[in-house]
Amino acid sequence: MVKTAGSFRNTQWDPILLISQIVAMQAVVYTTLGMIMFFMDLLAGANHTLDHLFQYHEIHVFDLGGRLVICAFVLNSFVAALALWFIVRRTKLCLDFTCTFHLIHLIICWWYNSAFPTSFSWWLLNAVCGVLMCVCGEFMCLKTELREIPVGYSALNQRADL
Repeated sequence: MVKTAGSFRNTQWDPILLISQIVAMQAVVYTTLGMIMFFMDLLAGANHTLDHLFQYHEIHVFDLGGRLVICAFVLNSFVAALALWFIVRRTKLCLDFTCTFHLIHLIICWWYNSAFPTSFSWWLLNAVCGVLMCVCGEFMCLKTELREIPVGYSALNQRADL
């Protein structure tokens, strides 16, 4: 696709960029979730396993370990919003990348558990984290996109990064 009259940005289909951004988002979000979960496991005195990331039965409010797993996911959604801001940098793509991340997470959890996640707490947590990730990422990207473009005599010799 080529740039049409009146559009702000090029809308070229770049699958390599898109796939690279998806892989980078997955890597960053799972790495930070693993690090946050590591510290939460230290607080709870629990063993460090992948079950805390992918086992949907670990998400509950009955004991300290389950509550810390929930806290780790919620904290990580803010880190994921930062990742959206650094990697994607487009407000209108934040929802797409958030849904892509959570869909891939659903598939990984389904494969890891050998069963479809049926826990209400798993679905609720992922919905809340998805909303936090998307809204915070959109807010940060929008603030960047709406930055004031320098206008005036001193700006004539400078390039504006659009």
